[in-house]
Amino acid sequence: MDVLPEIRRLHFVEGVTISDLAKQFNLSRPTIRKHLNTVEEPVYPTRQHQPHLKLGAYIEQLTNWLETDAVLPGKKRKRTAQRLYECLQVEGYVGGYSAVQRFVKAWKQARSSTPTIKQAFVPLLFPAGETCQFDWSHEIAVVGGMEQTVKVGHFRLSHSRQMFVVAYPCETQEMVFDAHNQAFAFFGGVPKRMVYDNLKTVVDAIFVGKERRFNRRFLTLANHYLFEPVACTPESGWEKGQVENQVGNISEWLFTPTPKFSDFAELNAWLAQRCRELALRPHPDQRTRTTADLFAEEQPLLMPIKAVFDGYVETMRRVTSLCLINIHRNRYSVPAQWANQVVSVRVTAGKIRMVANGQVIAEHARRFGRDHLICDPWHYLPVLEKKPGALRHGAPFVTWDLPVPIKVIRDRILKQDKGDRAFVALLQMARDLGDAGLDTLEVACDLTLQTGVISAAIVLNEMRRLTEEAKPKALDQSAVSLPTLTIEPMADCSRYDALRSERHVH
Repeated sequence: MDVLPEIRRLHFVEGVTISDLAKQFNLSRPTIRKHLNTVEEPVYPTRQHQPHLKLGAYIEQLTNWLETDAVLPGKKRKRTAQRLYECLQVEGYVGGYSAVQRFVKAWKQARSSTPTIKQAFVPLLFPAGETCQFDWSHEIAVVGGMEQTVKVGHFRLSHSRQMFVVAYPCETQEMVFDAHNQAFAFFGGVPKRMVYDNLKTVVDAIFVGKERRFNRRFLTLANHYLFEPVACTPESGWEKGQVENQVGNISEWLFTPTPKFSDFAELNAWLAQRCRELALRPHPDQRTRTTADLFAEEQPLLMPIKAVFDGYVETMRRVTSLCLINIHRNRYSVPAQWANQVVSVRVTAGKIRMVANGQVIAEHARRFGRDHLICDPWHYLPVLEKKPGALRHGAPFVTWDLPVPIKVIRDRILKQDKGDRAFVALLQMARDLGDAGLDTLEVACDLTLQTGVISAAIVLNEMRRLTEEAKPKALDQSAVSLPTLTIEPMADCSRYDALRSERHVH
């Protein structure tokens, strides 16, 4: 349509022939004649059906995926057009993304005609090293062979757009602390401001405007790293729109389809690696540079990490007569001497520590779920001294994963007369040897098995022999020159007689 006025002007005003116009505009003469007779804007027929040349063989597969995703609960579990395009590429599709996008859009419009209302926002600009945004999301993953909802902590540096995500079984306060430790270690520094929703683990009370009362323990974290905590206005997610957008993208990029991992450590290692890979994509604002390029410039401007925050949540608990403390529906053992007493419990993302008199008296790896019994058999050794029969059916000892030689010796000794007390004596000696005690007991049991005579006394003798200090070697007098006596002392008994003859007046 743009060339029509020019063609008509050249022909009717300047007298250019049809042949010359065809050569000048690289068009056929019939087309030139048609344009000369055109006065109104031409109307072209609209194509009612879009042909799918390369997509045609995959339409059935794509439709099945869309129908499968449509019945999934929640928007986060549904694949976007971009994700479906990537899945089709795995299946062998070599066409473009636009064809997939048009098909997905038409399919969704055919199912729903509800209009969407869009909002307008103001573009924001953040200085390097100043602001980081935080948020939680709930994703579906298979961890340890079981599908479950994992809580994912999201961090995003507002200047470089560098992201970091880490997953946990729950989003309690100790998980918030650990997530910050992990994120700051990943970034290699601390931003000056952290922006949050009004999380219960962060904000205790919301007042008028921006005034908040932050949680005291959370303020300890902020004071440790020296960042300024900022809480958004309620129901105003656009105040931290970058991380809100990241939540949706991560759900699409990393959790669709559902990933599978053996444990949370493997999941988080994979998430950290994917964050590094995604940083190689073009920056949203500076398309000629990657997110990693801007992060390399921003990282030196972050505040340095002088020490890692000990992110525990502390409570006071009473130890039961079974030497156990109930923590989050699971029971953990404490040394027997603290039974029926109150101790302090410090809960972190991965550990449970019991503290009394300023000293850590017990430490366990944290277990998630319910009704787990986590016992350290050494905690119950003082009880065995008085009740050795508990060795046979006591839960800490039945589930104790001992080395094979110790198990064989234990089973043989328990069949002997007073075998309970005899094996308890072996455990007592192993405890007295400290960290190397169990290894020493294992070697002693192995040596005893080689003799063919099984007895607690023989095992004890082997343990003493293994742990006794080396005696100094005897001095070889033949190889050493000894001093010789030149003047021999003379015996004088008269001095003794003189003393007897003296009289002492009292």
